[in-house]
Formats: sequence, structure tokens, C-alpha cells
Amino acid sequence: MSQPIRFTPQVELSSSVKVDVQRARYPHYGRYLEEFVPGQVFVHPRGFTFGQSQIEAFSRAYMQCNPLYLNREFARSNGFAATPASPQMVFNVVLSLGVQNDSEKAMANLGYYDAQFLRPVYAGDTLRALTKVMDRKDRGSGKPGIVTIRTLGLNQHGEVVLQYQRKIMVGGQGDRPPTTPLPTPADGRTPDFPWVEDAQVSLPVFPKKFPVDLVGPQAWFENFAVGDIIVHANGRTITSEHLQQTYAVGNTHPLHFDKVFSTGLSGKMSGEPIVYGGLVFAWLEGLASRDVSENSIWELGFTEGYHTQPAVEGDTVAALSRVLAVEDAPGALGETLGIVTFQLIGVKNISAAKALAAYGEDLFIKENDKKDLGKEKLDDKIFEIERRLLIKKRS
Repeated sequence: MSQPIRFTPQVELSSSVKVDVQRARYPHYGRYLEEFVPGQVFVHPRGFTFGQSQIEAFSRAYMQCNPLYLNREFARSNGFAATPASPQMVFNVVLSLGVQNDSEKAMANLGYYDAQFLRPVYAGDTLRALTKVMDRKDRGSGKPGIVTIRTLGLNQHGEVVLQYQRKIMVGGQGDRPPTTPLPTPADGRTPDFPWVEDAQVSLPVFPKKFPVDLVGPQAWFENFAVGDIIVHANGRTITSEHLQQTYAVGNTHPLHFDKVFSTGLSGKMSGEPIVYGGLVFAWLEGLASRDVSENSIWELGFTEGYHTQPAVEGDTVAALSRVLAVEDAPGALGETLGIVTFQLIGVKNISAAKALAAYGEDLFIKENDKKDLGKEKLDDKIFEIERRLLIKKRS
């Protein structure tokens, strides 16, 4: 239903309105350290409706090899209503929705923790995001502090599809003007934040026998044993496409697409725009997918993830996976599915095989632990995380 409305004609006005530069405003976003208050909840703007073409484009751009995210008929034969969005796309969208409030002033993303994917996202679903400030640590005058936050992605039914925690390093306000204030709820109350404790995953009813066509021969549950190291063959050179792909998921941090901003910084972050870390994670996961997740039916989540070095346009990234645990899925699912925990490692400008030959076990030691162990951090290593996959059994 529509209504006709008549507006006055548009006329040119700029020459008749006096310029007053004293009235210039400079809105800016994100939060300084003092503006994060434990218990505070941010309701992030915009939201994001997933389209089928976007779901397919993301999976192909990040070299996903699991046909679950590429082939509608395959997805249906595995029990899904349609082709689900890949977990990496869901993660990137939800994180990006929160950047305007959470981290547009952040100096560094210090880690991802306890990420859980709780239900599928399909074309037509609309996600919104909320963040709750859990903790703020001031490290002294002139030093950036550390903020711990939790973020939720909810669908149009108010159901949580993703929840995770992360830590960010944020500088103080100093003598700079405050950021754009948050809108005040009409009732003055803190918005609800439905974090799910002891979360259950809502998955479709799987077939008693999974189809075996269209998948490779070596990424079944039985192919993995604790201690295995899988050296993924291909690397991926990052081009200027990362700028467009940052826009595509809605990330608003200027460090990732504004060269005037990035070159104006001091220290090692100064120079070309830094590739948004969620995209690096997605490329590494895609490079590993033929070998570890091609027969995965669900990404349960990930934790203790760190971007240990930045990446810029022209860098080539590569990946390795190490098996940390294998177990049967709970209950009756254990007849057809198992859970495998992997450590995913990313390197840059060196092949995965050469990195393993050069660094051996040091490649798999967390970078934050190396100082206490008397070891040097690795400049070639850019990422580390632990992830859990629900994987089909060949039998």
C-alpha cells in the first residue's frame, strides 16, 4: 500500500546560504577506552540480509571446497533446507556489524574466544548484532587498555546463530572529542543480551546415510588421528580485491580501506591498508578445506585465535592444520559423525611446506607463549586458532 505525497520542487540553494566553518561537525565512530563501560550493551546499526548470490560468491571467493556451501542439491541431500551460508561468512558479517561501536578505534584485535555457531543461516535470513562489554583494563597513563567483549548474531526470529568473545586493544581519549554517542533506549533500560550458556546447536535431521559423491577421498572422520599435521598445498596471493570484500561484509574500520588513514599512523601498522583479519581467516580456512573440512557437516566453533602479524595487498598466505582431538559425536549421531579438533596455522610469503621445514614444532607454539619459553616470535606466521568440526564417518 502506498500514499501519494507532493513535495515542493527542488531549487539550487548553495549560493544563497552563507558558509560558516565554525559550524563544521566531525562525527567519528568507535569507542575510546574510557567509553567502554562493563555491563554496557551496544545494539549495532543496519543489520544484514543474506542473499543467495552473496552466499555463493563468498564461498567461491574464499576457495571453499565443501559442496555444502556451493551446491543446493547436495545441501538438501544432507538434510539442510537450502545452501547455508558458510560459517566464515556468518562470522565476518556479525563481526563487521559491530565494528562501528566495538573496534573502529581499536589499535589491535587481540583474540577470538569461545565462538559457537548455533544454527544455519539461509538466503533471506536477516541478522543483527549486539555486543556486551565484559571487562575493561587500564594499563596506565599513556598506554592503550584492553577491552573484553561478547558479541551475538541474531536472526529475524530473535534466535542466536553465532556468539563469541574477543579482546581488543584500545587507546584512551586524551584531549580528543568524544565519539558519536549511542542512541538512548526509549525506556532507558539496558537492552536484553541473550547469551546462551551451555548452548545447544540446532541442526537439521541428517540422513542415515550421507551421499558420497562430489567429495574427495581423504577428509572423512577416519582419516584423522591425534598428532597428524596436514600441510595444505596451495597458497593464496591477496590482491586489491580485499578492499571490495571488506565493504561487502560491512566492515567500517578505515585501517582496512583508507590509505590516507593507514599511512598517517605510526609504527609497523603505518603504510598500505591492512587486510581485514576476518578475510585472512576465511582464506586460510578455504585453503585447508579440501583436506580437513570437505566432509564436515557443521563448524561447531573456534577459540584462542590470534592474528600474530598483519597482511597487506601482495602477501601470499598459506595454511597448515594439526589434529588435536578426535571423538565420536554425542548420542545417536556418533554412528555417522565424529568431532575433530584442529589447530589452524597461517603463514605468509612462504609455502606451508617450507614453513614446516624451517620452524618445525615452533610453528605450533602459541606466539604469546614464546617469550616465557625463551623463543623468538615468527615473522612468517600470521594466524593461529583452534577449531572443532563435525565430520562425516566414511562407514
